[in-house]
Amino acid sequence: MARTCERKRAASVPGRRQLATAPIDILVLDRQRTFADAVVKWLKAEARVASATAVYSAQSARCVMVSSHIDVMLVDGGLPDNSALTLCAEAASRDHPPRIIVLSTSAEAGHIVAAIHAGANAWVRKNESGEHLLHVIGRVARGETWVPPSELGQVFRLLLGELERMGQEDPLAALTRRERDVLFHVAEGADRKAVAEQLHLSVNTVRTHMQSLMAKLGVHSALEAVAVARSWLDVTAPMGNPPIGDRPGGQASAASSPGW
Repeated sequence: MARTCERKRAASVPGRRQLATAPIDILVLDRQRTFADAVVKWLKAEARVASATAVYSAQSARCVMVSSHIDVMLVDGGLPDNSALTLCAEAASRDHPPRIIVLSTSAEAGHIVAAIHAGANAWVRKNESGEHLLHVIGRVARGETWVPPSELGQVFRLLLGELERMGQEDPLAALTRRERDVLFHVAEGADRKAVAEQLHLSVNTVRTHMQSLMAKLGVHSALEAVAVARSWLDVTAPMGNPPIGDRPGGQASAASSPGW
């Protein structure tokens, strides 16, 4: 990704790329100084960011989060002693947590699920292009989640397996009817705008319902919320909608919208 970032910078055209949000503050944590510096340099040159800062250790990242506002944090998934997951959990527990993107040389489903549990919002391979990274940054800055599509099916199966091991208690019992409706449509693959149109709600109201139901389910992303509640969705479909399994094409899944 570092070499790609440099090539993109050399071929840049006037005008910075938009992230579809207000300018944001980004923190890049990676053990490889050359990589972290290259990503920050590219973001400053190519993206509409308020600031981009490189650090090279988890402790340095903690210091920056204490002293500065951070909207999005890119974390090296290869930090020793699982310190990347520890840092993700610490950041996610803050009053105003940054959105977290894990950067890794690989994309193993088990590692992705562990990162999701720790509070990460996205997973990006380091060999992806700078343009792809910028795309994912824009999505997570808008409150979305991103998982590599090639790994989404296995990630979903692992999350479902965890649900089975958790027991038989109905995870939807604490949700309001409207929150169940929102979750049902998300499971069908609808994005936030589509859910709002289908339920005749504003996009902000859908976002509020989604944040509320994720808090009740104890999860950090829409993908995880669907996985936790998936086995119960068929019997709790919104009024007027047949269960997912009775629809043409069989069961739907969040895979149709990996960046919700």
